[in-house]
Amino acid sequence: MDALYRVQQFLRASTARGIVSQRRLEDATVVLNPRAQALFVEQAPQDQRHALTVFEALEQTEHASEDLLAAALLHDVGKSLAPFRPWQRGLFTLAKYLAPRTLERASRRPARGLRHRLWQYAHHAQIGAALAEEVGCSPVTVRLILRHEDCLETCQTREDRWLVALQTADDVS
Repeated sequence: MDALYRVQQFLRASTARGIVSQRRLEDATVVLNPRAQALFVEQAPQDQRHALTVFEALEQTEHASEDLLAAALLHDVGKSLAPFRPWQRGLFTLAKYLAPRTLERASRRPARGLRHRLWQYAHHAQIGAALAEEVGCSPVTVRLILRHEDCLETCQTREDRWLVALQTADDVS
């Protein structure tokens, strides 16, 4: 991703102050069980909007399955434990691309304060997968959440194809 795209993403996130409409939530979260719906609602408004955008992009594809759509809604839920303001997230995201080694060192192990939140943010896929499993999401949904930032070398299974579709929708939203 280029820096301009990330700046645009930051501006979209920083303007996502309002709550997502109840109708939009109800239409999308029908693929989630009640405990997973509660988990979705705990996300920050910008994360809910992002998840719904990913969901809507996937909903129109041949890959649309309940497992994939649930993963779309919850793929960033692990970020809810690392409360950053939008501008802090923007800096973190830019650091991932501009200074990845420095960021990796800073988020290598859980600590306290900002370093702990960096660790949580950097490990949001693992945290989110554990949360999804805890609330009863399917094993496929859990694996998609866990792997949503992985780079695939080959795409051999249906789950791999779903993962690529999730990553594609995530990257453009």
